[in-house]
Amino acid sequence: MKKYLFLILASAIVSCNHSKEEKNKISNNEIAPKPILNLDQANRLAQLPLHCMDIEYPNRLSQTLGGDVDLKSPKTLHPAFYGCFDWHSAVHGHWSLVSLLKQFPNLDNADDIKQKLLQNISKENIKTEVNYFYGIHNKSYERTYGWAWLLKLAEELHTWDSETARQLENNLQPLTDLIVGKYMEFLPKLNYPIRVGEHPNTAFGLSFAWDYANSLNNTALKSIIEQRAKDFYLSDANCPITWEPGGTDFLSPCLEEAALMKRILKTEIFKSWLDKFLPQLKNKSFILETGKVSDRKDGSLVHLDGVNFSRSWSLNTIAENLPEYKHLKNLANQHINYSLSSIFEDSYEGGHWLGSFAIYALNTTSK
Repeated sequence: MKKYLFLILASAIVSCNHSKEEKNKISNNEIAPKPILNLDQANRLAQLPLHCMDIEYPNRLSQTLGGDVDLKSPKTLHPAFYGCFDWHSAVHGHWSLVSLLKQFPNLDNADDIKQKLLQNISKENIKTEVNYFYGIHNKSYERTYGWAWLLKLAEELHTWDSETARQLENNLQPLTDLIVGKYMEFLPKLNYPIRVGEHPNTAFGLSFAWDYANSLNNTALKSIIEQRAKDFYLSDANCPITWEPGGTDFLSPCLEEAALMKRILKTEIFKSWLDKFLPQLKNKSFILETGKVSDRKDGSLVHLDGVNFSRSWSLNTIAENLPEYKHLKNLANQHINYSLSSIFEDSYEGGHWLGSFAIYALNTTSK
């Protein structure tokens, strides 16, 4: 009798789990509303970097100390990019405001925002930022995540038709040139790509640098990025996307790699490569569960909101101009929608950086 009861109970559990799986599949295949970056949304998102760009503490300097002389305040060390908890977040916070101003000239407090950008990205401040990288212990500072965002800021300024943009671009140029040089020096020495879901991810660092090189027609930088990307990734197959995300990931190693290769390969070659690398993406029923955040006051666990935004921009990039992958755009929309409302309620642990990820993801919905 006990044996029969056990079998009945086991059958019920399996049936229940199967029903839950089916429910999740139905939910994930529903048509998601397309998120749109309009003026109201832009004004809300602008408040996130505006709030943090002048907040000096708390601050993670990620600094290697050579002696007591190196012990200085964040604003002394980084007068342009001292807020938003860390250097790279400060950089992409400035990028966020530039991106929003470029798209929405009537943004609330637009003149004040421009003045703040000019105040921070001044010639004198950028000179200090450049000098920091020349320090004996700072050669690899922010490699390559912060480097990538710096070039994204430079690209955004270059493509913004504005007197303010020309002044900011000129002020930033010495640091831009330094970072370009660092890429040129580092990439030939990198024997293996870094395949993680956080800051050192090589594919992410190459993608943003390629975007810069492509927009500014820097053929030398573009060429070395394309060659190293092929060296690292061209023979890859069957990326284990089911292992993702990791517990503190904010990038998808598989999708970042695919989005990079979409940039650098000719269309037919890319499609053939993608069929081997992520063959399941072509399946119109492909499911990718959104990352779930258990505690948005935990600075590492809140990374999972970031992975939802970065997945969305990668999926949109992959699907662009490829009709057989257009279903991925719906999946991208689902990921944005899942996390977008949460970032306005976040504590500083997420609020100091997630706005940039949301903006970049929203910018790709038109692809």
